[in-house]
Amino acid sequence: MTAPALPAADVVGGEHGWVLRHELRAVHALVHRDLLRLSAQRTHTALMLLQPVLYLFLLGGGLAALIPDSSLGVGYQAYLFPGVLVMTVQAPAIVVGVRLITDRQSGYLRELLMAPVSRSTLLLGSCAGGTIVSTVQGTVLLTLAGAVGLAYDPLLLVLLLAGTLLVSFTITALLLLLAVGLERPENFHMLLGLVMMPLLFLSGGFFPLENLPGWAHTLAAANPLAYGVDLLRRCMELRVPDRAAGVGIEWSGWQPPVFLEGTLLLALGAVALLWAARLFSRPE
Repeated sequence: MTAPALPAADVVGGEHGWVLRHELRAVHALVHRDLLRLSAQRTHTALMLLQPVLYLFLLGGGLAALIPDSSLGVGYQAYLFPGVLVMTVQAPAIVVGVRLITDRQSGYLRELLMAPVSRSTLLLGSCAGGTIVSTVQGTVLLTLAGAVGLAYDPLLLVLLLAGTLLVSFTITALLLLLAVGLERPENFHMLLGLVMMPLLFLSGGFFPLENLPGWAHTLAAANPLAYGVDLLRRCMELRVPDRAAGVGIEWSGWQPPVFLEGTLLLALGAVALLWAARLFSRPE
């Protein structure tokens, strides 16, 4: 006696479910690989954290003696903290972009592409792994919040952690978009040197945007790092409203709400990732 045939819809649905699970397992494997690399390369991780910590305590401590709290509403180290957080999550995101290029050069990427999953899934896994590693390193810096005068308020730390996760995703996706079209890591580093430092200085992470000339305000309004810094700083202000740290991003004198800034960052990261996936899906 033969078994009854399954309806075509059930067969298609089961096949789609199997494919989805297979793709998710590939993403999980890539994320797991990045976390293993993070735990194995502790010296490299510590060195990546060293630069933002030096900025926070050496630069921040030195300028704190020169800049009165009344001019910022907070101590300079507390003012600098969101910008240093962005610097912290930026470094692992850069590593993701460099690794994509070097994997292509070494032939490892070609072997990885032989896996029975889509190219977009592989790029998504790289982005997810880089985002989580960046967030982990940002979380380490969050443990120093008390050293710059911020209270260890659970809600404040949750808000900063959520903002760090969002900024990590956006920066990682943007750097993957930049890397996917390059063939040499030297070109990637050269472009970063030309682009990242100006973006950092126009982010409001080191000094208030309101002190910049008018043309710089226009550039800051188009700077994704400025939205990341402003989002983190305003998360701080939500818990310490009487210690405002000046005006951040403005659109013709109007300051967008925190939710809108977060939505724009998420949309920018999603568009960058989709664009990168489209470029990456093209046969080489």
